[in-house]
Order: sequence, then C-alpha cells, then structure tokens
Amino acid sequence: MFANKLLLRLFPFLAWFPINSHILRGDLIAGITGALVLVPKAMAYAQLSGLPVYYGLYVALVPAIVGALWGSSRQLATGPVAIISLMTAAAITPLAVPFSEEFIGLALLLALLVGAIQLALGVLKLGTIVNFVSHPVILGFMNAAAIIIALSQLDMLLGIPKGRSDSFLKDIWEMMGYLPQTHLPTLAMSFFALALMLGLKKVKALSKPSVLIAVIVTTLVSYAVGFEHKSKGTPADIATPAARELVASYAESDQRIKELMAAATEKSSALRAAEKAGDARAVADLRHAIDIMRLDVSGLETRNKARIAQINRLHFERAKAPEEQAATLYVRGTVPAGIETDGRVWHIKKIEKGTMRLMGGGDVVGNIPAGLPSFRIPPLGLDAIMSLLSAALIVALVAFMESISMAKALAAQTKQRLDPNQELIGQGLANLGGAFFQSYPATGSFTGSAINLQAGAKTGFAMVFNGLFVAVTLLFLTPFLYHLPKAVLAVIILLAVTSLITPAALKHTWQASKLDGIVALVTFVVTLVAAPHLDKGIMVGAGLALVLFLYNTMKPRVAVLGRYHDGTLRDAKLNNLPASKVVTAVRFDGRLYFANVSYFEDAVLGAVADNPDAPYVLIVGDGINEIDASGEEVIHHLVERLSEGGTVVIFAGLKKQVMDVMRATGLWDTIGAKRFFATADQALAAIYSRAENLDENDPMRPPVPSMAPLTAIA
Repeated sequence: MFANKLLLRLFPFLAWFPINSHILRGDLIAGITGALVLVPKAMAYAQLSGLPVYYGLYVALVPAIVGALWGSSRQLATGPVAIISLMTAAAITPLAVPFSEEFIGLALLLALLVGAIQLALGVLKLGTIVNFVSHPVILGFMNAAAIIIALSQLDMLLGIPKGRSDSFLKDIWEMMGYLPQTHLPTLAMSFFALALMLGLKKVKALSKPSVLIAVIVTTLVSYAVGFEHKSKGTPADIATPAARELVASYAESDQRIKELMAAATEKSSALRAAEKAGDARAVADLRHAIDIMRLDVSGLETRNKARIAQINRLHFERAKAPEEQAATLYVRGTVPAGIETDGRVWHIKKIEKGTMRLMGGGDVVGNIPAGLPSFRIPPLGLDAIMSLLSAALIVALVAFMESISMAKALAAQTKQRLDPNQELIGQGLANLGGAFFQSYPATGSFTGSAINLQAGAKTGFAMVFNGLFVAVTLLFLTPFLYHLPKAVLAVIILLAVTSLITPAALKHTWQASKLDGIVALVTFVVTLVAAPHLDKGIMVGAGLALVLFLYNTMKPRVAVLGRYHDGTLRDAKLNNLPASKVVTAVRFDGRLYFANVSYFEDAVLGAVADNPDAPYVLIVGDGINEIDASGEEVIHHLVERLSEGGTVVIFAGLKKQVMDVMRATGLWDTIGAKRFFATADQALAAIYSRAENLDENDPMRPPVPSMAPLTAIA
C-alpha cells in the first residue's frame, strides 16, 4: 500500500490507468481541437513576450506535456498565456533588447527560476502562500495588465514604430506621435482579421476554429497581394548626408554599447573572484572600472534613444532594384531627377551590427526554424539570477494563481479532487523542463482548459496529444506560416485580453468593501504607471492589502449593548437604547492580540466611564476568536483595575481556545471560574439576581427568568 502511494506521488499520471479506448478517443479529439486554437495564439503570445513567434510553440510543447503528467487537474491546459507573456517581457526588457540572443537566454533563465520556486513551494506544501495576494490585488493587476497588453499591440496593428524605455506610458505617448505614419495596408489587414474573427465567432459551427480559419485566410491573402516587402542595407547606402550620418552614428554607438556591456560582464566575474580571494585593491579597481563602463553605456544609450526617435520618422524612397539586393536610399521627396525608384515608401525597422533592416510593406512572421526545440542550458550567471529573482517570484505566484483558479473551476464541474500542492509541483516541473528546451514561463490557460473540458477531455492525455500536434506543426507546417501577418497575431492578442478587462468586477469589489476597492484601484494605477515593471503593482497592492488588514484589526468593532424591544442584545448606540444602572455590556468583535489590546482596553474603560454607576461590566466575547500573550496581560490588568474601583467584571461566550490560554496562564483561576458564563443572557440573569437596589424597569433586565444559580458570581 505504501509503495503504491509513493509511486502515485512520484508519477501521478499512473492514476489515469486503466484507460479505455472511449476515453482515449475523447482525449485525442480534445487534444487536436485545443491545438488548432493554440498554435496561432501561442505565436501571438510569444510576440507579446518579446521573443520570436516560434518560441510560443516551444512553450506549447514540453511544458504542456509535463504539466499534464505531473499536475493534479486532468483538464488543465498548460502553455503560453497573455499575462505571463507580458510579465516575461516586462521583467527582461530592462536588461536586454527584445528578440536578441541575450533576451532569449534571460527568458529561459526566468522559466528556470519560476519552475524552481513553484516546485519548492509544492514540495514543501506551501500552496496556501498565494493567499497572501488577495483577490482585489489580482483583480486590479489583471485589468491594468490587460490594458497594457492591448496598448502594446498598437505598433503591430498600425505598422508604426514603438519606443523602448523604462516607462511604458511614455513609450505609448511617443508612439502616438507616429500615428500620421500609419501603414495603411497593415491597418487594413488588422481590420480584416478582426472582422473575420468576430464574424466567424457568430457562426456556431465555426466558432471554435475561428482563429485558425482567420489565420489561414489572412496568410493566403498576405501571400496573394504581396503584403510583405523587405530589404537590407548599410548606412553607406543612404544618399542623403544628414540621414546617413544619423544612422551611422546610431550603429556605431549600438556596437560600442554591446562591447562595453560584454566587458562589464567579464569584469563582474573578475570582481566576484577578487572578493572571494579578499584582494581589496583589485576589488576597488574593478568596481571603479565597472562604474565607468556603466556611465559610458548610460550616456551612449541616452544619445541613441534621441537618434532612434529621429530615425523612426525617416521615410525613404529606394532606387529600383531587386529587394534582395542593396540599393541607394533617398529621404522621401529628395530623389534626384532621372532616378527611377521602386514606387514604395521604406522605413528602417531595425539596425543591428551595422546592417539596416528595411520595411516597405507589412510585417509578417517570416522564417520559422523547422524542427523540435533543442536542449539548451539557460545562462546561470549570478548577476542575471539576482536581477530576475524578484520578478521570478512574482511571476511564479501570479502564474500559479491563474492555474489554480482555473483548476478549481474545472474540478467544480468534473467533481474531481484537486491537490494544490501537486498542481504546484506539476507547474514547477513544466517550467523547469521547458527551460531546458527553450521555453519561457508557462502556466494554466483559461482558454485551453475550457476547450479541453468542452471537447470531452477526461485525462491529461488530451494535453499530451495537444503537445504532439504542436510537434507536428514544428516539424512539417512551419513553411506555411511564413506569410502570416504579425498584425493578425496582434488582433488575436487583442481579442484574448478583452475578457480580462472587468470594470463590473471592480465595481462589485468596491460595493462589497471600500478597503478592498481601494486596494484594487491602487494596484490598477500602480501597475499601469510602473509598467513595464509589473511586479511593482503586485508588490504595492499586496503590501497595501496587508497594511489595511492590520489597520482594520487594530480597531475592530466594539459595541456597548442594550436590550432591544424583542429581547435581544444589540448595539445601544445604533438602536438608541437606554443605558442600564446595573451593568455595562461590551461586545468585542475580533481577535485580541498585540495590535489592538490598547484599543480594547480603552473601549472597555470608556464604556465604564460613560456609565459610572453600574457595578458590573459584562464582556461578551462571542467574537473573540483568538487571544495572545498581550491580550491575556491586558485582561489581567483590566480586571484588577476595575476591581480596585469596585466594578465586577463578568465574561460570557468565550471560545474554547481563549479559555485554554486563560487556564494555561492561571488567569482563569485569578478571575474565578464563577465569573465565566456560556451566554450573555445567563450572565445577565446571574447579575440581576445579585444586584442591589434593583429598578424593576432597568432596560437590561432579562425578560424571562433564568435557571442560572444565584451563587454564580463571587
């Protein structure tokens, strides 16, 4: 028995067996159905993450299969999703240029760190740690992230340049200045794709494969009309002197930046070695050299940002020549008489290693390397790990919350038992395995999981088949995706994130709790303003939620009670009930601990001061769920202080865990067991049975005689 449990713990997918052909056939259909939708979306999400589009297919391969085999949910689809793709780009963009080799290496390292964190949390059974990030925080973050995702696709939708800086909103504002340069064929393709997808979704039979159909149609249209036009050149090909000098200066500075960064990396390694050896002089020299290099890089980057803003506004006319050959470029409107051009308007898409990538049409996916992702070890440099560690923690938690929320929704429908810690292990292994096969962070997909459930998936074999279909795509179908417009991928992303914008949910949160509404709103604003540093939104939101929670518990509700006309005890202030000359009854709603003991003491003493003639104080403790050492100490002093003034303190409704603390510390015996009652009415009956000079019309007098013993109060 123990061996079987251990085997299932190590290989949870064994619980699927025995499996009959009917279930396997259903899983096969669900897997293929999901893959048909996933393939174009995976490429779109990779574009969002700052990676070549085929990396989205890599994420849909190894992580999908591993996550299904070692996860807890049998319908959860693991793969690329919009939020995690955006967070990946946000975490790495400050450290490397998107689509570069360095960026790709850091993305793989991020997946490795995310996987290690998730696996560690799962093995240590710490799945509940995600509860520290409350629903309002996630709600505010998701809405802000959805807006960021949508805005980040504007350049692809319109065919205009987009800047890259530490401020996403600044980049968007700068991009608005390029609106007059909108590439009309790209805009037309975007509208066509959007109309096609929305139209197909209204046809029930075509709703599920609508994205795939749109991809096929737009790819064929792109090929037929010659949507793509691209060429290459060098700054020397530019005939206009000012433009040539501008581009050449940018290229030289860009190359110098790369050289300085490489040198700084080498010196950082030498610095760690010198620190380990204890060579103080070498450490000082190396730190000085690194600081100088960083200052030089910063200066060059500042100048290049100004240059690229000017370069993005340059439009060229190209001397007539085949597009695969270099040709002379003239700034638009400066072509000399007698020079024949190709009739197109060109702009510089990218400058790398002194070579200009020129675009004269729409942007397409282009060449996708055929074949499965090869084994690749992520870069494990200490500097890179430390730079990504905080972002990896946030990504790991957000990814798991997205996975577990979807898994719970699936389990509610399938009546399947869900193990959050096993799901963490599955997601952790998926990201760890994917990191070594060129995947960026993956997580549970809402869309893919819903398709799995609707298509009849019964086991994780659906995702295994899904992954195998993606493998077939990588092996044989990539040449057919060459002419797929990137604008279509942007439309796919745009439609995918619309469900994440939920103003109604934000309004509902505000109506349920003003404090939760504030948390959601602050998280939303900080995420939006701090972008691309999305982790700041989560951290500020979670911190604020914790502070407000503590603040709320520091001043819990304290009510002075009075007898309502129906005989129940209610808040005297709210219900305008008269005070008693016999007893002051106080109810405390909340745990009694170090942060609120002073408030509790002040509230009780204040109630006594407002009703000084009453000889008894009744503390109704039904709402006290817990008490710590500070709370016990304050009760002790409170009882002593009031007793010295001639006031008797009575307790009613205390829970077992509170009484256990009092017994353990001896406070129970100090106060006296006869001053503790199970209910407030029993306590009041005992008080009134002993009260002197009792007014028959006292408002707190029990309406019905009680069976409580007269000796209950010492």
